[in-house]
Amino acid sequence: MSHIADEEGAFLVKLARRAVAVYFSSKRVIDPPPDTPRKLYEKRGVFVTIETHPSRELRGCIGFPEPVYPLVEATIRASLASAFEDPRFPPLDRSELNRVVFEVSVLTPPQLIKASKPIEYPSKIKVGVDGLIIERGLFRGLLLPQVAVEYGWDEEEFLTQCCLKALLPPDAWLDPNTKVYKFQAEVFEEEAPEGSVKRRKLG
Repeated sequence: MSHIADEEGAFLVKLARRAVAVYFSSKRVIDPPPDTPRKLYEKRGVFVTIETHPSRELRGCIGFPEPVYPLVEATIRASLASAFEDPRFPPLDRSELNRVVFEVSVLTPPQLIKASKPIEYPSKIKVGVDGLIIERGLFRGLLLPQVAVEYGWDEEEFLTQCCLKALLPPDAWLDPNTKVYKFQAEVFEEEAPEGSVKRRKLG
């Protein structure tokens, strides 16, 4: 899985913002720009997070865990979904656009964690490196790697919180019928609305 260069990450973050801005002005979904780097046409999982600035409160976060779309297209789709379709929040208002920052997380494909006993799961994940997906039956929850860092969770708490995100009991990760996946992410964020973009260090 190819590494995302800083300038490519900045391209994606600016694209995420532009997708929302153009939709506000014309109700049109933009196409990938002609100057899109070739690497960004690879199929990758991606999440777009929108936060208020400067308070950094979550305003929307939606994405695609699996590499089902070319990265540039997935970023456009995820950005619009985060702005207008996150069920936890009202749709973003045009007046908010200059008071929010965009963050793009480019994911590696999720890998099923294999353990002889569920109690081993904490030893097989690393806070600051891994994101988690927990799945049991029709229930599924995902937490990006940066979430555990922001809240100061250890590995067990990370698993517990991911279970809650999946609407499962907090100890569902100890159930042999629960599947636990991990993935990594390269994260790029605006430092201020329409400001410079930096790679976010998680560890």
